[in-house]
Amino acid sequence: MGYSIPDNLKYAKSHEWVKVDGNIVTVGITDYAQHELDSIQFVEFPGIGEEIEAGEVLGAVEAVKAAEDLICPVSGKVVEINEVLEEEGSAIHKDPYGAGWLVKLECDPSLLVKELKEHMNATQYKDFIEKES
Repeated sequence: MGYSIPDNLKYAKSHEWVKVDGNIVTVGITDYAQHELDSIQFVEFPGIGEEIEAGEVLGAVEAVKAAEDLICPVSGKVVEINEVLEEEGSAIHKDPYGAGWLVKLECDPSLLVKELKEHMNATQYKDFIEKES
């Protein structure tokens, strides 16, 4: 298959990844998702300061073939968006786990611990996308 699936992240069934740094969580879409979408043109973001619950729509990714809602994998307050993607959505294709991140959320640490248990580690996610393909 050949998709990049870093070991240090958690993965949602909706193909978002989560990187935790204290109470700040960075969210992006996986290498698998960006391949499936192909030719991302535009990313729609929530507003800074917006409170979003896990499972709610976080924004949208618009590609040549389709538009997909982004589902927030954890609850938190939006503290930063990747403004580069507002101008150049295709940046996700170059580096989905680095420069192609989507948003940073400030999360309640105790709630975060519970919500992260709902998501997959790299091995589980690899198995999940193999079954989906």
